[in-house]
Amino acid sequence: MNEIEPIYTTEAIATGAGRDGHVQTADGRVSLDLAIPQEMGGSGDGANPEQLFAAGYAACFHSALQGVARQAKQELGDSSVGARVSIGRAGEGYGLAVTLEVVVPDLPHEVAQGLADAAHRVCPYSNATRGNIRVDVVVVDD
Repeated sequence: MNEIEPIYTTEAIATGAGRDGHVQTADGRVSLDLAIPQEMGGSGDGANPEQLFAAGYAACFHSALQGVARQAKQELGDSSVGARVSIGRAGEGYGLAVTLEVVVPDLPHEVAQGLADAAHRVCPYSNATRGNIRVDVVVVDD
């Protein structure tokens, strides 16, 4: 396990009935009621952990992409990253899978894919999930 020297630490607490409960960060900036998705037998009337993970991964990966592009002296233009997080049965429990859809309309596909692959090597979320869950990085042409 790699040790880190923390630069920033945050905290969140989950209360209530887990996936049908509430989450809130210590500073109160995130405060959400949760609900099990309809596809999993719930009401779907609130956010769920997979949505929160997708939002965090998309934002973090986009930041990593911007960083590697700066280092490579490439302009990303109007780029975006979408994270599609799936949950499903895996053995006796459940597992996750992620598809990261990277859009860089101002660069050739091969250049964009190279930057996306480099971002996947440095993104903290990618490093945390590597070897644990399937993550596909796909450059989508506009």
